[in-house]
Amino acid sequence: MHPLAYTLFPTSIGACGIAWGARGVVAVQLPEASESATVARLLRAHAGASLQRPEPDQQRIIADIVALLAGQPRDLRHIRLDLRHVPPFHQRVFEVVRNIPPGCTRSYGEVAALCGERHAARAVGQAMARNPYPIIVPCHRVLAAGGKSGGFSAPGGVTTKLRLLAIEGALSGMVNSPGNLSLAF
Repeated sequence: MHPLAYTLFPTSIGACGIAWGARGVVAVQLPEASESATVARLLRAHAGASLQRPEPDQQRIIADIVALLAGQPRDLRHIRLDLRHVPPFHQRVFEVVRNIPPGCTRSYGEVAALCGERHAARAVGQAMARNPYPIIVPCHRVLAAGGKSGGFSAPGGVTTKLRLLAIEGALSGMVNSPGNLSLAF
């Protein structure tokens, strides 16, 4: 068994974490209230991971995430994910969501249809809520019907989701009516 490693890295939204092993990235952790809280949350899911200096492959991943969070378009589909513990339906959802470009969004229903399960919008929402790879699997780009923000289980909730969409330019031109996306964060 190959050991898991992790590191923290600064971004425009705060210190993020990433954990990886021989088969690829196992988790990305969005910022918590403090760096120690970010590490604690990451290690709760990946106990035994050790703090390590990233190798060149991980350095490239981190650089791409940092650039994307700074508003620079980046394609993160090159990043290899360790999906061994991800259910098959969630894997299909993650593949569809990884293909949503920065600055674009899809609804839970659209993602469900693209997975061949057009009545599975709630199941898509559940997959997004359990996404261990936020940013790489950009769950923030998946919205509820009618352009409503829907939920977001990462630290900061919907405020973080809206912030990520704003960084990517996905909110320009969207109606800011009650219940729809709003820039009030």
